[in-house]
Amino acid sequence: MKYYIIAGEASGDLHGSNLIKQLKQQDTSADIRGWGGDLMEAAGVNVVKHYKELAFMGFVEVLMNLRTILRNIDTCKKDISAFKPDVLILVDYPGFNMRIAEWAKAQGYKVVYYISPQVWAWKENRVKKIKRTVDKMLCILPFEQDFYHKWNYEVEYVGHPLVEVIKAEKARPADAPIADKPIIAVLPGSRKQEVSVKLPIMLTMAKHFPEYQFVVAQAPSLDDDFLESLIGQHPNVSKVKGKTYPLLRQATAALVTSGTATLETALFGVPEIVCYKGNPVSYILAKNLIRVKYISLVNLVMDKLVVKELIQNDLTEANLLKELSALLKNETRRQELAADYAALWHKLGEKDASRLAAEMIYDFARG
Repeated sequence: MKYYIIAGEASGDLHGSNLIKQLKQQDTSADIRGWGGDLMEAAGVNVVKHYKELAFMGFVEVLMNLRTILRNIDTCKKDISAFKPDVLILVDYPGFNMRIAEWAKAQGYKVVYYISPQVWAWKENRVKKIKRTVDKMLCILPFEQDFYHKWNYEVEYVGHPLVEVIKAEKARPADAPIADKPIIAVLPGSRKQEVSVKLPIMLTMAKHFPEYQFVVAQAPSLDDDFLESLIGQHPNVSKVKGKTYPLLRQATAALVTSGTATLETALFGVPEIVCYKGNPVSYILAKNLIRVKYISLVNLVMDKLVVKELIQNDLTEANLLKELSALLKNETRRQELAADYAALWHKLGEKDASRLAAEMIYDFARG
């Protein structure tokens, strides 16, 4: 059968690639085309457009790039029409994928959404549109099933795909040491516009902790020269590319931008501080719309403040110094985190999310 899959970010590329690997085991003759990244391409997807060309985040940034976004949507629709898939698989990336879902449903395509848009955080009314346009929703967070049930929309909870990914990584032999000092991992994100704002503040910690090596995880979307311009003046700061998981396995603590990375860091058991600072106008607009207490997935899943969040004006050198000192020097704080991280594993379940999702998609496509 023919499958068309759309992922617009690095995390979607990771989860999409693992889904495709499992889907190919279910359907050995699968013909898969879509939008994604290097991992999805390596898994066997004919990638039409790379997610690096799609990454716009924040209200202001989206408005500034609206013409490009609309052109991409039109290109995607035409490519789907030419390919004529048996099923369309949408992976997160809601601003783009919800528009494609509405169009695809009107054209008569079967629509599956893997990794729900975070409508529980803001724009709950989007559920009405999801009910109209998405035939099957596969959720990866434990509270999402109850949320959708409240709207009389039955969804499937398949477990979080990061659990299987990190479990496999932990079972792998450890890499050679990245540094000859204890490591503090720095995960600044993948969007250049955000990294340029957050990373300089995160790296102010380097001078306060010279006994540690600060190692920046370089996202594939960030070029070397750009990152070097930000880290070059710090003697105890280096970077790694394509080694985020080995880095987290060796880290004593981590400074992490909001998003999937907060959950990855916690599942590796690394004490972390969540850092976010974006365009001021975008932040004010988002703050007035978002209805959740936390921005990190760790805190959202646990429904309490497990990891400290320094957001926008709270992301300062002084606040970072206070919180990082506590993570490194307060043993009680580290023990509390370890207990919460163990509970997080339990909450996310032991399901093989990629395999279960692939089975459901294959059965649905054949039905």
